[in-house]
Amino acid sequence: MLRAAGWMVGALVSFTTMALAGRELAAELSTFQILFFRSLIGVLLLVGLLGRTGWGQLRTQQWRLHVGRNLAHFGGQFGWFYGLAMIPLAEVFALEFTAPIWTALLAALWLGERMSRTRVLAIGLGMVGLLIILRPGFQELHPATLGVLLGAMGFAVAHILTKRLARHDTPICILFYMTIIQLPLALIPTLSNWVVPAVALWPWLVLVGLCALSAHYCLTRALSLADATVVVPMDFLRLPLIAVVGMLFYQEPFDGLVLLGAAVMMVGIWINVWGERRRERER
Repeated sequence: MLRAAGWMVGALVSFTTMALAGRELAAELSTFQILFFRSLIGVLLLVGLLGRTGWGQLRTQQWRLHVGRNLAHFGGQFGWFYGLAMIPLAEVFALEFTAPIWTALLAALWLGERMSRTRVLAIGLGMVGLLIILRPGFQELHPATLGVLLGAMGFAVAHILTKRLARHDTPICILFYMTIIQLPLALIPTLSNWVVPAVALWPWLVLVGLCALSAHYCLTRALSLADATVVVPMDFLRLPLIAVVGMLFYQEPFDGLVLLGAAVMMVGIWINVWGERRRERER
């Protein structure tokens, strides 16, 4: 449990640092250009890793799934980084927590998975939490809010396709094709208004590339050491953490309703994970 907590600390630091780097870069670079450098640095890191572990693990017969997954994931990444530049950091993280809710809905509609009582409850709580965060009719919604929400849906599609890809392809294989496919997707839109990054921006660009990989690696290691019902509440801690960071570095107001809405969603997610684990034990 302590080792899992240690890896989750690494994930929390990575997600928070990536958000900070994205906010700093957005002052001078477009979202597409940030995504380009994220993929470029990821490719370089993975090429070095594959040189040590072997290139044979890149063999795949699932090209369509890889392309589909990365189109969806690219959309998710775009919405996330776009939101970082436009709305409070805590709101971006809170809206990102809707991804498991959309995953449960899409799995039922797309893959025909059964809607258990815990899944229905999780989706219901997720929608309640979302309404608390958005407060439609009581506050004006920024277009970036919709962008982050659509991005979370993109992440949900990517999660489902990753689950199918992981049956035959290694995590390194999935990560490598993610960076290779998303590299031109980000590069092409930037060619017409390319900005040469200032020297002061390069540390932030490196942090985006490093933390994008380390966040998911740490999260995966934590899940391998502890039950998801334990890891999911730990993951929620990055929301109050980023809220504090937003207040200290960007003078963003502390919005208790955003944290409350996200907490309601996380309770629903935890209930769904607990229900899935119980059903697995009963089989």
